[in-house]
Amino acid sequence: MNRTKHMLLRNMAWARESAQSNPAFFAGLARGQSPNALWIGCSDSRVPAEIVTNCSPGELFVHRNIANLFSTDDDNTMSVLEYAVQVLKVDDIIVCGHYGCGGVKASLLPPPADLPHVARRIARMRSRASALDGCASSDDQVDRLAELNVIAQAKAIRATSIVRNAPHAPAVHGWIFGLHDGHIKVLAAGERHATHGASHSASSQRDAAPVLQQHRAEAMAG
Repeated sequence: MNRTKHMLLRNMAWARESAQSNPAFFAGLARGQSPNALWIGCSDSRVPAEIVTNCSPGELFVHRNIANLFSTDDDNTMSVLEYAVQVLKVDDIIVCGHYGCGGVKASLLPPPADLPHVARRIARMRSRASALDGCASSDDQVDRLAELNVIAQAKAIRATSIVRNAPHAPAVHGWIFGLHDGHIKVLAAGERHATHGASHSASSQRDAAPVLQQHRAEAMAG
């Protein structure tokens, strides 16, 4: 049996098991979505948003690309952000990278001539290479750049007019996932744009740690 046929069989089993455990599950999905968070993550197959956060279908609005990059010049990411903030009115926006990111690593190497789209996408990460001089190894450089990249993307999202002008002021978080232990590390606590009040920012920062601890506890319990 080929891989795609096996995937379809697993889908049938999942649908059957989901309906048996919760008869109203699919009816609820069909009524529409109301996610609380937008997740902008890496396309890496080892970092599926719903699984690493122990979320269910309908809880996250997800956008993934190589190295979890955000650019106001990219209609793909901008349309996702616009819809998430203005239509879905998400409370939180999470940029989540991961250690050992191949896209980040590639940005520190000569541009791959046979991957022109990838090369253009990751080129701007090289501007942060000067911050890696104190790293002890090349792996440390990759991991530190992955952290800096998350922080930079969160900052860029927070600066967009979509977020700045949103009446409900979504909090923007920067997280990074550890492939080695499955834990998420908070790099940038959820901050809201200053025009919506400093109290929002302080509250979001206090809320970030309990949310992460809850996710870890649920994952361990599962």
